[in-house]
Amino acid sequence: IHRPFSYLVPYYRFPTTTEVYDLDGNLVKLIDEQPLIEQLPKGFGAVPEGKRRISWRDDQPATLYWVEAQDGGDPQREVDVRDKLFYWSAPFKDGEVKAGLDFELRFSGIVWGNASTAIAYEYWWATRNIKTSLFTPGKPDSKKVLFDRSYQDRYSDPGSFETTYNEFGEQVLLMADGGRTLFLTGQGASPEGNRPFVRTFDLKTQETRELWRSEAPYYESPAFILDAKKGMLVTRRESPDDPPNYYIRNWKTGDLDAITDFPHPYPALAGIEKEVVQYQRKDGLDLQGDLYLPKGYNPETDGPLPVIMWAYPREFKSKGDAGQVQGSPYEFVRLYWGSPLYWLTQGYAVFDQVAMPIVGEEDEEPNDYFREQLVGNAEAAIDVLAERGIADRNRIAVGGHSYGAFMTANLLAHSDLFAAGIARSGAYNRTLTPFGFQSEERTYWDAPEVYYTMSPFMHADKVNEPLLMIHGEADNNSGTFPLQSERMYQAINGLGGKARLVMLPHESHGYRAKESIMHMLYEQDAWLEKYVKNREVKP
Repeated sequence: IHRPFSYLVPYYRFPTTTEVYDLDGNLVKLIDEQPLIEQLPKGFGAVPEGKRRISWRDDQPATLYWVEAQDGGDPQREVDVRDKLFYWSAPFKDGEVKAGLDFELRFSGIVWGNASTAIAYEYWWATRNIKTSLFTPGKPDSKKVLFDRSYQDRYSDPGSFETTYNEFGEQVLLMADGGRTLFLTGQGASPEGNRPFVRTFDLKTQETRELWRSEAPYYESPAFILDAKKGMLVTRRESPDDPPNYYIRNWKTGDLDAITDFPHPYPALAGIEKEVVQYQRKDGLDLQGDLYLPKGYNPETDGPLPVIMWAYPREFKSKGDAGQVQGSPYEFVRLYWGSPLYWLTQGYAVFDQVAMPIVGEEDEEPNDYFREQLVGNAEAAIDVLAERGIADRNRIAVGGHSYGAFMTANLLAHSDLFAAGIARSGAYNRTLTPFGFQSEERTYWDAPEVYYTMSPFMHADKVNEPLLMIHGEADNNSGTFPLQSERMYQAINGLGGKARLVMLPHESHGYRAKESIMHMLYEQDAWLEKYVKNREVKP
């Protein structure tokens, strides 16, 4: 990477020179020079012209490959071929670059195998389409599509092709039966939750055969195949009460031998109840969330609890994909620095990973319906907990980090469902991210009404519940500069609302220092105790 640098774009769009050197440090060949890329065509499928994704082939000792856009890098142009693959082998003589596959969509990656077998991936953002193809590296016309699907359709995910190390120490396709059989491992999403699997894939018949799949009451996922011939793999096995440990499993005999014996990392949370709750939005869309209850809690005798609801919105192009079950009820209860689960020890129920899908099918864009769908999601989540006698409707907090903070401010502005909110490292004025944000690829000038409608800053006068905002003072995430929280705080308080802004010194988009995390927990606890658990409800 070299000058001239830019303050307008990320470092990976700075000017670059790509060169090959030998092991003695001598320059072998200048491969490519890319200028500063400060402008690209509009759209999430936009890419620069010229060589892209330059890398070594894993199945050969000294062959480079890359792709080049055939549409000028412009996703709006109608063309039959979007990207094209090229090879260049040592000693990299001029005129010896060889053309490879054509890609109808944007190139996404390759898993190399050998001279006759490799797997290529391509995708298209606007349709959420992903294609997985088999090809012979030396034959440009050999591509054969194996899977053609929406990458948001988790139930149809065939998994990833397993790899092993070759003589160059690089990862290539794991093969059996003379190269006819490959192996797939995946999360195994299903209406019952994730059930990871190991399968074979027959390249001749394109049929899969299941060798092993995780079974309740455990969540067990493949780490890697140890010996395909003997049927041995290393797995990671857990349950809500048992921390993850590693095992050697034999899918042929069913034998299971422990490798590790890690103890429970936080005994104070042992015995809490976890349940994947499934329910529906008013329009019939299936939703879900992970409900955690304090140890020993009984709704019939203990009554409704204060609730912390933590979520992150996601956009979908299909209601069917949006309503699919995610996660597993058999996963171990994990903590991390930003988790809301700490408050289980303080008498709260926690509804985590609450589904907040925003759906726009076919030619519709999801964000055209952002506010109404967001509120509809929240209403459905509250209703299911209240109807079960778990939640006190007057004592529910909503919170989130980053885009979840943006969600939180919007819910406080456009509903009266919550007692208070916690918004960490968020963005609140979308006109400050005018060239797109999250999954919105339209610019502000394409859809100014969407940017205005979705910005809680524009509706700060409607935020009539207490909002705690926390932000890293050195946040360099392009969509969530600290200015976002500073201006939102000033707007709410200036309009007579109640907000508190906490700036954490030296912290970026996520928080790292012990002092910062402990202070964040203190601020959140004080806010929840005052405005949620001990909230004074006027008659």
